[in-house]
Amino acid sequence: MIRIPEGPFTMGLSDEQVLFLLRSEDWAEEWQEWYDNDLFMVEQPQHIVYVPEFYIAQYPVTNADYFAFVWQTGYRMPRTWNGFYYPDGTDDHPVTGVSRHDVLAYIEWLNQQTGLKYRLPTEAEWEKAARGDMDARIYPWGDEFGLWRCNTKEGGKFSTTPVGSYSPSGDSPYGVADMVGNVWEWTSSLFRPYPYSAIDGREVPNDNEKYVVRGGSWYYSRKLARCTVREGVIATYTSPALGFRLALSP
Repeated sequence: MIRIPEGPFTMGLSDEQVLFLLRSEDWAEEWQEWYDNDLFMVEQPQHIVYVPEFYIAQYPVTNADYFAFVWQTGYRMPRTWNGFYYPDGTDDHPVTGVSRHDVLAYIEWLNQQTGLKYRLPTEAEWEKAARGDMDARIYPWGDEFGLWRCNTKEGGKFSTTPVGSYSPSGDSPYGVADMVGNVWEWTSSLFRPYPYSAIDGREVPNDNEKYVVRGGSWYYSRKLARCTVREGVIATYTSPALGFRLALSP
């Protein structure tokens, strides 16, 4: 677990960054024209959010991590596994094919095993861990996309990769790995408009609403592998491109 210090950070995408993407990325103009800017607007407005100190896992939960849970409890297998086991050679790949309910069951089991209180990160915590404090970088490493820094469609892997494969070049300012690309990650937050506030109800679980997932994945292009990209999915949703990582309050 990596400590993320308390304090403010810049959350969301600014108008200036939209203009930068329009100048530097061939996909950005299509987003703006085809969807009347809606796909950028869900990441706006950019605003300052204060986040208390917390800890976040350096890597997403892996197949081997999750297998220990399944083996001990008899819990159902992820849909992406082959029968009773994950695919050969993928023990250190992020576990995928897990719904929010599956994730919470794993966390409950882990907390019983460790005596700690692991949880999912809020989307504000996730974004701060991904981009740092106040420089509002577009990617964990800066403002320019780097093909060798993360596992996206452009890299041609067409599957998950071992966690940490792109470290340290793809790490966040705090040293957190795989924050973009490889797999989308569940957060605890409901998918609601900005500005973000932890006390406006979006951190109160409600399976009648969608939950925020973050980070893009191997299945999608670099357009979704940005620190500010947010998608909403229902609690029962599973995908071979969706996993999770743990957070912990001090």
